[in-house]
Amino acid sequence: MDTVIKTAQESVVTYGLSVIAAIAIFLVGKWLARILANTLTHMMKRAGTDDTLVSFVANIAHVAMMVFVVIAAMSELGVETTSFAAVLAAAGLAIGLALQGSLSNFASGVMLILFKPFKTGDFIEAAGTSGIVEEIQIFSTKLRSGDNKQLFIPNGAIFGGTITNYSTKPTRRVDMLFGCGYDDDLKAAKQLLNDIIAKDGRILAEPAPVIAVSELADSSVNFVVRPWVNAADYWNVYFDTHEQVKLRFDEAGISIPYPHTDVHLHQSEAA
Repeated sequence: MDTVIKTAQESVVTYGLSVIAAIAIFLVGKWLARILANTLTHMMKRAGTDDTLVSFVANIAHVAMMVFVVIAAMSELGVETTSFAAVLAAAGLAIGLALQGSLSNFASGVMLILFKPFKTGDFIEAAGTSGIVEEIQIFSTKLRSGDNKQLFIPNGAIFGGTITNYSTKPTRRVDMLFGCGYDDDLKAAKQLLNDIIAKDGRILAEPAPVIAVSELADSSVNFVVRPWVNAADYWNVYFDTHEQVKLRFDEAGISIPYPHTDVHLHQSEAA
């Protein structure tokens, strides 16, 4: 009986120390992984690396280091790491087959980092969604919408479709359409549009703005107005120009046609 108790005590001490050592390895390794990831981030930022790439590489490095820490902790518990590596590889294959979409998102994230169709802070439209890029993560890209909602879009959906980057070019063309009635003075309407564009200091002289009759529609004569502005002024110019056109057309007595319906009532005599 004493032998059994002694053996049990030795086993508890041995395995207890192994468990404590494994926990210590995991906790210290987790702390070191975070420290190393932060250090890597700091070094890349000091080197002037793009913020998008910094975030992506730091996430990958942290995950890789945590895998190493977990394997080291399990080795301390007496788990055969060679067998574990084989099991891990087999499990990885099975998981890879089950998570083809996630692996596709991961590969797309790498391609987004390499080809850089956008960077952190750019306003983009992709996968039917638009917003400001906050971070490219391992499997998804985080955006902030115009009304301050946080959006997560799978990288595969972004890289596999059309990406529109509104922040790449310093200037943009504002495309607007205005109409006047057929009974109004066409030349006077066009002159008013020219005056509105000429008096706006935010509109660039080059390329020259385009103001021209584009269509003789069913109920209106339509003008296209296409001035060029700095990208930051796009929406302000768009909104202000529409307001000015309405006010100036009203002052000049020029109508802006809108859809309407005429109802005709016919009275018939009783039989």
